Amino acid sequence: MQDKFLNLLKRVQAISDTGLLYAKDNYDIERYEELRDINMELLELYTGHGKEDLQQMFPPAKDYPTAKVDVRGLALSADHKILLVKESADGKWSLPGGWADVGYTASETAVKEFKEETGLDVKTERLLAVMDKKKHPHPPQPFYVYKIVFYCKILSGELKKSFDVLDVGYFKIDELPELSGDRILKNQIEMLYEKVVSGDNVPYFD
Repeated sequence: MQDKFLNLLKRVQAISDTGLLYAKDNYDIERYEELRDINMELLELYTGHGKEDLQQMFPPAKDYPTAKVDVRGLALSADHKILLVKESADGKWSLPGGWADVGYTASETAVKEFKEETGLDVKTERLLAVMDKKKHPHPPQPFYVYKIVFYCKILSGELKKSFDVLDVGYFKIDELPELSGDRILKNQIEMLYEKVVSGDNVPYFD
């Protein structure tokens, strides 16, 4: 019920932003601005984020509102341990990755994020999954997010953390550390891992 309510708030936000983007009549503009302000108050009450934080998260739309895209990669050591990074934002662990960058394909983003966060050069071998976060039990988040995960093969480089991660390391599938639930879930890693080790080439979606 809580996830459905947050999803409805996100939809109202998108509707008000789209209305402000295309409205020509002053009356319509005023109504969409009022709708956006009311929805911001509801988001503030529901998420616990302050008004200024939410305004930064939801700046006035300059184009049609769309979902944000999170790109991550699963890489394994020779003995099938999973490479994880410790996020500075919450001190918990996740697959290397982050928001998709303009000018990069999804696979190029995965390669770039691996290099920046782990010091390793990788090659994206295949797509493992495209997930809609609302279909999975992630903590509530203001954004509407699609998550793309690739299987990445390590080519070269030395393991080292970057400025925006606290640590990097390899973990056995049955000895995973505390995970950053905003970014990845235990059952998702288990599903992705099984796809790689079993040779399942059919990407998961939704």
